[in-house]
Amino acid sequence: MSEILVKSADVVVTMDGARRELVGADLLCRDGVIVAVGTGLVTSGRVIDSTGCVVTPGLVNTHHHLYQTLTRAVPGGQDALLFGWLKTLYPIWARFGPEEIFTSAQVGLAELALTGCSMTSDHLYMYPNGARLDDTIAAAAEVGLRFHPTRGAMSIGESDGGLPPDALVEPEAAILEDCIRVVDRFHDARAGAMLRVGIAPCSPFSVSRDLMREAALLARDKGVMLHTHLAENDEDVAYSMEKFGCRPGQYAEDLGWVGEDVWHAHCVKLDGREIDLFARSGTGVAHCPCSNCRLGSGIAPVRAMRDAGVKVGLGVDGSASNDAGNLVAEARQAMLLQRVARGADAMGAREALEIATLGGARVLGRGDCGSLEPGKRADLAIWDVSGVESAGSWDRVAFLLAGPLKVRDLIVEGREVVRDGRLTTIDLGHVVARQNQLARGLMQ
Repeated sequence: MSEILVKSADVVVTMDGARRELVGADLLCRDGVIVAVGTGLVTSGRVIDSTGCVVTPGLVNTHHHLYQTLTRAVPGGQDALLFGWLKTLYPIWARFGPEEIFTSAQVGLAELALTGCSMTSDHLYMYPNGARLDDTIAAAAEVGLRFHPTRGAMSIGESDGGLPPDALVEPEAAILEDCIRVVDRFHDARAGAMLRVGIAPCSPFSVSRDLMREAALLARDKGVMLHTHLAENDEDVAYSMEKFGCRPGQYAEDLGWVGEDVWHAHCVKLDGREIDLFARSGTGVAHCPCSNCRLGSGIAPVRAMRDAGVKVGLGVDGSASNDAGNLVAEARQAMLLQRVARGADAMGAREALEIATLGGARVLGRGDCGSLEPGKRADLAIWDVSGVESAGSWDRVAFLLAGPLKVRDLIVEGREVVRDGRLTTIDLGHVVARQNQLARGLMQ
């Protein structure tokens, strides 16, 4: 039996049904599960003094392309819209192999962990030179985050009217066959699972409608979730209207891509009818505010989605379209953008934090995560609010307004992944050095 007692936190932000914020509270974890939240708790195990800290559920990242940490701030793509950005980067990504996929995933996961993220999805949709989804899964196992990788795919290349180079697309039969392989080998449906696998054709402009239909049927047969990009910008919507004769929401509905087991990335351009469709069907959204700003895609209607009852989580998106992977900064950006669009009272710091924690867990179908209450998994972030960033703050829970951008401690499944601001699981200096070496090779 292993126990960790988080002791004497200034505030424990539970995100439970009553959204309680417990002052001067303790939290006891045993064998990866929260067993008590309150005061005066004791243990014979490890004690973490959290005086001067705010404790929250671990943050949840619902959309990422981890491989892209090798191509941040690439010249030629820095000032492009989505389609132009993709065309700049596809030829570079085509030169990746298993080591590039593995190392870039380690870097991206480490960056997430250091910014308070305990659970992340990943959307890997290209497999050049022998790379496989297995490479990112191995990286996540070493870093120690709860992982929801998705087996993405592209099947329509430039010669057939798609965006990606022909060298990066796969035959659709082979795509479906490998989806079956990775789900059968890796997916864990049990409560508390550290690894679950989803199926995720890349986008309406890189796969066929047949593949979208077949992927939905396969995912439901296997009991796994579905993910793709949808309605990201005006170009995306125009493509859907021209090629399919309908808006993205109708496209998704026609192909079986709505429901409790589906979440879509971006959704910047959803209209009122599509928002209602997502709310009625239980379809989730991964909101990626920094990426949407970086690519000039617009401001997603998150306020309208939330008011309608749509499940919304946060995503940092790829590190080539952000170009950072800081999830707490993403939560702050989400809050600020809704205020830009709708006024200063459109979203507060507590709601943004809820989206970043409980909201993301709901999008990923993880009812066992996202809040700090007995019976939930022991995934929690400890934020030191005693430093200069919070000096003078009257409301420590509102640390998205005045607080740290990195976590002091991160516990995942009862294991300390970050301690005193440093990763405990991998040699980050070595990984960063190798990443930079690989990036220099790609530049040459």
